[in-house]
Amino acid sequence: MGTLSGKTALITGASRGIGEATARLFAAEGANVVLTARGIDDIRRIAAEIGPQALAVPCDVADFAQVDTAVQAALSTFGGLDILIGNAGVIEPVSHLADADPEGWGRAIDINLKGVFHGMRAAMPVMQSAGGGTIITISSGAAHSPLEGWSHYCSSKAGAAMLTRCADMEGRDKGLRIMGLSPGTVATQMQREIKATGINPVSQLDWSDHIPPEWPAQCLLWMCTPDADDWLGQEISLRDESIRKRLGLSR
Repeated sequence: MGTLSGKTALITGASRGIGEATARLFAAEGANVVLTARGIDDIRRIAAEIGPQALAVPCDVADFAQVDTAVQAALSTFGGLDILIGNAGVIEPVSHLADADPEGWGRAIDINLKGVFHGMRAAMPVMQSAGGGTIITISSGAAHSPLEGWSHYCSSKAGAAMLTRCADMEGRDKGLRIMGLSPGTVATQMQREIKATGINPVSQLDWSDHIPPEWPAQCLLWMCTPDADDWLGQEISLRDESIRKRLGLSR
């Protein structure tokens, strides 16, 4: 029996990177997985590779109706929703504040912050009615430190981190396990986009400095178990060597 046998997980931003790695690992551990993303061809391909326990649902997390539809699809297909991984996020458009495009800046907020809210708003009533569930927000070191050119990203991630704490405060006594994961820099397409900008120290990192997306996926799997209950309402950093050692993750 896998760690998540009988559970159903909805993962936003599942078309690549951390989201894809998490969907594949969770399925391997016995979970039904609902993959959501704007890139429908990618999530359909991944779901087909995983098999009948995977469902692909096209979804723009900036639109609450689409997120709610994905949650309802989990219920109608698999009979419930036990886990929500709020992973969808964007780094573009990187720009100095004085030159920022207001529409692009706002779009990043819609995805990175409002998208997390939309997931929580759709999932929390379902989980509370069922007596419990786990919600994990993918955070970032950018939630806590300003970075040149990233005002949109830092602000949205800081907001999502506080939103996660609020959700824990309101949901814990209703059986919900809510926390955040700050994975550090991960070898994904987002890092290629960051590299291309040449702005701030993160863009200067070598590809070998980034961890593989399977590491955050492994940490998320652990966070879905009671072994991580000491961190409820908190943000776990995968840069923390004690966490890496606990999970057996090392170079």
